[in-house]
Amino acid sequence: MVALDLFEISQYYKLYMDSILGTINTQIINIPLGAFVLNLLLAAILSMFLGAYYTRYGNSFSNRKIFAKNFILIALVTTVVIAIIKSSLALSLGLVGALSIVRFRSAIKEPEELAFLFFAIMIGLGMGADQRFITIIATVIILGILRLRDMKVSPKIEPNLFLSLSLARGDNKADLPQIIETLKKYCEEVNMQRFDETEKNIEASFFVKYAELEKIQQTKNDLRRLAPDIEINFVDNKTSY
Repeated sequence: MVALDLFEISQYYKLYMDSILGTINTQIINIPLGAFVLNLLLAAILSMFLGAYYTRYGNSFSNRKIFAKNFILIALVTTVVIAIIKSSLALSLGLVGALSIVRFRSAIKEPEELAFLFFAIMIGLGMGADQRFITIIATVIILGILRLRDMKVSPKIEPNLFLSLSLARGDNKADLPQIIETLKKYCEEVNMQRFDETEKNIEASFFVKYAELEKIQQTKNDLRRLAPDIEINFVDNKTSY
């Protein structure tokens, strides 16, 4: 009796699954070649425009010009993926399984980088879904809003150099207050971005502003008096892209 009940249950389950799977349309719809190529071209143009904006107006300290090159690839790949999976529900379900085994291990150092990556993905999603007009308008409006925000929030001149310091603790007498005091003696503005201290090393990063280039050498000399083995690196904050 129990075996018969289990058999009937299995049959009902099979019929149920067949009815569910039968509702899934496995037929792949052909994608119009002309529209697909147009979407790719528009995605490439918008992502290039996005990369140019990020390179020129981005606030990330990483190499923005190199990072922005990824936008085109991300937008184009997203366009192709969306165009393919929208033609078949079965393919869209397969994409979920494929993404479950993919791991992205690229380090995103700053939130702005992640935001612009999502922007590139948005462009690809819109073009892949044939929403050309909406995607173009949204891109222009969002970039316009970002530019107006930056012009309103940051009217002042920003620090023009990025300074990174690294020194071994050892016999050095230099500490953070002495380093900051030395920088303030020659810099018009000092903004500390990072400070790491271990048993062996001290590392610190600053955005600094100099009125005269000669004061850079004076800063280096004073810092080396505090710690002869200190490593000093100056990078132009405005041309770091």
